[in-house]
Parts: sequence; C-alpha cells; structure tokens
Amino acid sequence: MNRTQLGTALRWAEEEGWNPGRHDGDIFHPIDVRGHFMASLDGQPAATISGLRYGTSYGFVGLYIVRPDLRGRGLGMAVWKAALEHLRGCIVGLDGVVEQQHNYRRSGFDLAWHNRRYQAVGRSPQPRDPRIVKLTAIPFEALAVYDRAFHPEPRPVFLQAWIQQRYGMALGWWQDGRLKGYGVVRACANGHKIGPLCADTPAIAEALLDALLGCVVLREPVYLDIPEPNREAISLAERQGMVAGFPTARMYRGPAPRIDLPRQYALTALEIG
Repeated sequence: MNRTQLGTALRWAEEEGWNPGRHDGDIFHPIDVRGHFMASLDGQPAATISGLRYGTSYGFVGLYIVRPDLRGRGLGMAVWKAALEHLRGCIVGLDGVVEQQHNYRRSGFDLAWHNRRYQAVGRSPQPRDPRIVKLTAIPFEALAVYDRAFHPEPRPVFLQAWIQQRYGMALGWWQDGRLKGYGVVRACANGHKIGPLCADTPAIAEALLDALLGCVVLREPVYLDIPEPNREAISLAERQGMVAGFPTARMYRGPAPRIDLPRQYALTALEIG
C-alpha cells in the first residue's frame, strides 16, 4: 500500500471500532514502506494488512482487515501470507482479539500475555511536578536509549514522529540528567489514546498519567491498552476509576523478545506493537 491506500485501511479500522489516531497514516507508513499490503478485487480494495519490519530481526502484524462483504473468500489469507513472507526470518508479534487466538496458533503464534483496554476521561490541568517536561525539550538520544527496554529493536525514526505529532503531547520525567519515564497522548477518531506510558516507578507513571490526562479536553474519552502482567498498571487504572474494556492477546511467532513489562504501563499502539 502507498500512503493513500493505507488511509483506506485506517478508515476501515475506524469502521471496525479500532479508533486509530488522526495522524497514524503519516507516522505508520514510513516505518516500513514495503510492509503494508492490500488485496484488490475487480479493481476495488478488498483486504489489508501491515507486516512491519523493525531492523533485521523483529516484525509486527496489524491492520488485518477484510471488507465485510468479501469475507470468506480467501482474500484475508492472501494478504496474511504476503505479510508473513515479507517478515521471513523475523520474530513476529501481533495484538489480536482473543477469539482469534486459535487461528493465529495455526500460523505458529503463541500467547505471551493479554492486554486490557481501559477508558479514562480528560481532566482539568493541575500543577505538574517540575521534573515533568516536554520530550522535545530533552536530548532525543536519551529517549531512544530509554525506549529500548520496551521494544525489541530501535525505532528512532518512528519516535521522532510520534512525539511531535499534531494534536498530541509527549511528556517525560527528567531527573538528574536522566529520563525515568515517558508517555504520549494522541488525538484519535474518538477521543484520545495514551501510549506508550513507561516509568521506573508507579509514582512516576501516575504523575505522567495525570499530566497527560490534563492535556485532553475535559471529560473527553481517553483510552489505554495495558499489559495485564503489569499488576501495578492495572491497580493504577482501577485506582483512577477507569472503566475496563475489551481484551487483546499479544502473541509471537518465534521466541518472545525480552520487554520490560513491569515498567510498561500502556502499549504504544495495537497496530504497530
């Protein structure tokens, strides 16, 4: 898919209720310009998928959608095979609906953990701890190094775009010349999403969460996809009065990469890992 065709996939994702970000297409496409696939039937878009390579050893599958009126004809399997072929030689991850786990297992994927989507709301801005700063105000290399604990491969080009997107805010906890946590909130088709949210301590995570929620219009919905193995993150969501939503399954084909889940309070985006 070119950038315009990826826009079609994201529109379908919105119709499916996945609630993509307003600028996801501009940010997702450059991650791997050869990793977005579309099947056509009679000259019309029929199915989509992304199989994005990060470096040489890791890939992620997302935006796997077949047009509703064309399901059951094998078009989904066609794009699925194209994406996995593009990711040959990589450990491959995905965040899928729980009901499809058995189908992903047939392609060699194993369950690593479950995520749970939680809903909060925007709130009135409160005075911030002075250690909370805009990420664009600190050395980018500090962010790139910190992020390596939460993603199997470096992703500097993506991070540069992610923290500077319009209608978003990226904040970090900067203390003694070191980054000790960061989070990003972005505008979506419905409300906002926070992701990632990473922090060295629960207190830092909660302070960043409060600050990010204060960047959103009062009472507007805000969503987070929290990895369930991080019990501190679940406790934080419940303490904040968030509403639990649908679960997803993080699965990998190949050995599960090492990710610092105890410090990861919200995933980046289900479409890209």
